[in-house]
Amino acid sequence: IHLGRGEPIEDSARVISSMVDGIMIRTFGHERVTVLAEHASCPVINGLSDLLHPCQLLADMQTWTELRGSIDGATVAWIGDGNNMCHSYINAAIRFGFNLNIGCPDNYAPDPDIVDTAGDRVKIFYSAAEAARHANLVVTDAWISMGQEQEQEQRLQIFSDFQVSDDLMAIADKDALFMHCLPAYRGKEVTESVLDGNQSVVWQEAENRLHAQKALLEALLS
Repeated sequence: IHLGRGEPIEDSARVISSMVDGIMIRTFGHERVTVLAEHASCPVINGLSDLLHPCQLLADMQTWTELRGSIDGATVAWIGDGNNMCHSYINAAIRFGFNLNIGCPDNYAPDPDIVDTAGDRVKIFYSAAEAARHANLVVTDAWISMGQEQEQEQRLQIFSDFQVSDDLMAIADKDALFMHCLPAYRGKEVTESVLDGNQSVVWQEAENRLHAQKALLEALLS
């Protein structure tokens, strides 16, 4: 549906929520999510916005728990853009008690207001190697998101030192896992050898999106 292109989102929220048990919205502007949630009479799930991607973190945390148990006290390295996934990892660090090292280029750090909420759980490095050192989990995302196509050449150059490679994984803990929310661009943010390697759990992570969403719906609707 074309939210806000005629009928106000507030009105759409009231009408749609009167007919359904829940709404999932996947959009760009995060304010659309908050306005929809404020005026709907049923649960509203953020399927993705430009600010946050919380549903992916449910799958990521489920995947870690299945393979390693509690993530409390672990060190996670986020490598790349300080984007919506990075912001959701910050929120997860607060919720689940892990330490988050963010390795990103200068001027591509996450929202400072979100970083501030995490206190000393989050550290920002302008070096991928420093962020990945001794990490138990290494995570990345595409360098170029939807709507950033015009920045492609610039971003490919700026992020070239933030590729997750075998050399970078060697700096992390020897038993470190690798995650990516997919789709992955092989040879850009991650090398093919890492994506298909023994430390990669991206396919289990992808499957868990289904199971995590089912659990979320059960929690909200039961």
